[in-house]
Amino acid sequence: MLYDLSLRMSYSYDVPASGARHIMRLMPLSLSNRQRLVAGSITVSPTPDEQSHFVDFFQHPATSFMLRTPHETLDIRMQARVQVESQPIAADFSPLLADLPEEISDVWSLAPDSPHHFLGDSPRLTQAREIGDYARSCVTPQLTAMQIAHALCARIHKDFTYDSDATTVDTTPLEAFRLKHGVCQDFTHIMILALRSLGIPAGYVSGFLRTIPPPGKERLEGADAMHAWVRVWCGETIGWIELDPTNNIPAGMDHIVVAYGRDYSDVVPVIGVLKSYGGQRAVQAVDVIPLK
Repeated sequence: MLYDLSLRMSYSYDVPASGARHIMRLMPLSLSNRQRLVAGSITVSPTPDEQSHFVDFFQHPATSFMLRTPHETLDIRMQARVQVESQPIAADFSPLLADLPEEISDVWSLAPDSPHHFLGDSPRLTQAREIGDYARSCVTPQLTAMQIAHALCARIHKDFTYDSDATTVDTTPLEAFRLKHGVCQDFTHIMILALRSLGIPAGYVSGFLRTIPPPGKERLEGADAMHAWVRVWCGETIGWIELDPTNNIPAGMDHIVVAYGRDYSDVVPVIGVLKSYGGQRAVQAVDVIPLK
């Protein structure tokens, strides 16, 4: 499937901001046998006074830029064309949960995709007993690592309600867990913590999701969204799989990967600091348009 993507992120400030420095991770990745970035560009207005590019630890291209001139608005636009490949349905050759630690210990690599990076606490994720108890309630001894991941994905989808007004970007996983309401970031963080509490390596995926309008309804421009889902390591034979607890589906041809990380802090689309005071408003619009 070939997609044209467009993203606009606009910020307006009550008081002109100055001395702003930001980092962007917005461009989709090229991944072997998964997706290919055909072309892409990012524009920033006002034009940055400084700009540089780098690749972070998890091998994501990122752009850092600085604005010295006072500005009342910041407008970021990304356009890309991406080819997404269909993924074969993998048979479950993952180990039983009791056998998974041995397979993890057999991995000597500390490369960015090593399961060792995705087992312990990370900047936004600290183990919580309530989430661990919840995870253990889904487990029986005869389940494999892959079966447990699918079971948790389905359980979270069933038990939690999507509610964009219930949480913010800074809501902790435990707060969202107790609310039983939230958005994709919350459900992804909860599932990651649940899996890690069982000793299953799990990480965060940031990307785009193509949304399909209800029958008889026209697609609304800008109505698609940046999305988050879970990456789970299911043993040496299977490796990594990706599951979307918001929709209770495996990540497929409608999921376009931008970045992998331990949690949201590793993949924030735009993060930075600036000199200002008062409030600010942010608007985001995303289009994911299939071409064929």
